[in-house]
Amino acid sequence: MKRLAEIPLFLQLTMLASVSMYVPAVHALNWNNHHEARVFFYAGTLGVFVCSLIIITLSSGRARRRSSLGSLAAVVAGYFALPLMLAVPFYEAVQTTSFLNSYFEMVSAFTTTGAPLFEPGRLSGTMHLWRAQVGWLGGLFVWVTAAAVLAPLALGGFEVTASAEPGRGGDIPMERYAPTSDATRLMRSLTGLAPLYIGLTAVLAICLIIIGDEPLVAVIHAMATLSTSGISATGGLEGSVSGIRGEFVIFLFMFFGLSRLTFSTDTITTGRHGLHNDPEFRMGMLIVFGVTLLLFSRHWLASFEVSQDENLVSALRALWGSCFTVLSFLTTTGFESADWSASRGWSGLGAPGLILLGLSLIGGGVATTAGGVKLLRVYALYLNGLREMERLVHPSSVGRASNQSRRIRSKGAYIAWIFFMLFALSMAFVTLILTFTGVGFEEAIVLAIAALSTTGPLVQAAPETPILLVQLSAGAKLTLCAAMVVGRLETLAIIALFNPALWRG
Repeated sequence: MKRLAEIPLFLQLTMLASVSMYVPAVHALNWNNHHEARVFFYAGTLGVFVCSLIIITLSSGRARRRSSLGSLAAVVAGYFALPLMLAVPFYEAVQTTSFLNSYFEMVSAFTTTGAPLFEPGRLSGTMHLWRAQVGWLGGLFVWVTAAAVLAPLALGGFEVTASAEPGRGGDIPMERYAPTSDATRLMRSLTGLAPLYIGLTAVLAICLIIIGDEPLVAVIHAMATLSTSGISATGGLEGSVSGIRGEFVIFLFMFFGLSRLTFSTDTITTGRHGLHNDPEFRMGMLIVFGVTLLLFSRHWLASFEVSQDENLVSALRALWGSCFTVLSFLTTTGFESADWSASRGWSGLGAPGLILLGLSLIGGGVATTAGGVKLLRVYALYLNGLREMERLVHPSSVGRASNQSRRIRSKGAYIAWIFFMLFALSMAFVTLILTFTGVGFEEAIVLAIAALSTTGPLVQAAPETPILLVQLSAGAKLTLCAAMVVGRLETLAIIALFNPALWRG
């Protein structure tokens, strides 16, 4: 384990990606698809061989000191460079697409965006499995790096509650991590979180198989749910056999995208204990139930306005369709309920695309696989706004809260507001570049939000006419690739790379 921890992070990622190629190779061989089996086997073997040579070469030299910012640089390089290797077997196996499309597909999967570039019928089951597997590995990568890299640097949402400056680290309340090296933290996080991540995925897949889904579809949907990538081999949950029972099981597992306290306590940065006291989880549930009731009330009023017959069954289906879809887009998973169309038809109104865009912008919890601005930052802005309203009524009042709460609503809210402005500027910049490449203004806004919030299914769910990503120009696709990486890493983490301590380490 110690020797493994000494291997550079980027090389570890490359080795893991190479070994993972044997899974689709075995699947293709089982279905007598020898071409795809050879492609993945050769690519995986070549990757393992090259990585082994590099590891042997590095082991003969002197040990290198690795700083947290150095690991952050490896994470950034991984998101940009690793999809190049992952795209090679995809490109060789599909044969009817360009390498740019293959690279776009792998960036979309590894950043857990899940933007649908190809029609489901164009890809084989092995290729769908590879897409979901890359997204699943990307979700595990987010879990591990959040605890081992971003939290010690007060990045990725932890800057809201940490007293240290973003990108510099400091007194993050993780005493058991403080005296250890960055490599040790990575290995400790991997050994602690990987079994849980694998176990949750296996449990969800088994439940979906028992309910009635085909094994391949169940595994892909389980991977897509835990990683919040929204990747599907059937074009969404409406194409699965499990129906509303499968949606209910997936609904329960999507709660892992609302708060890290649902699966780990290794990066707690507040003094609160228990999931019911977690501000992220409570705010997420408030948004889910609040928006669901709002949509349900709107549907109910609209059904009278358009003089449609309504009954209890259609009302419950509309309520469930709204609740599931709201949680799905809040966690940036992007699955639509099969009853989502029923809820729209029941009300006589079109798809509320702006609501889905807003939910994706808010996003899920800090250090989860969800993207977006994150609930903790929204909570900090809420506390600050509430306090400012109190001061308008009572200018001389003193806030009644603990030191941690006062820190969140003052300095934490200030940093959250800076991040929100950076996110808005990034969205405007990406939208501007997309319009220069020939994309329409409305489509550019949807694409920018989908990429920066890592919610790829928005391109089909939000606009009135689904956006065909395969028809975009090469410049637009490369812009979206960069935007997906920025949305996954967040702008504060990228800005932290310009810290001089990185190059001195």
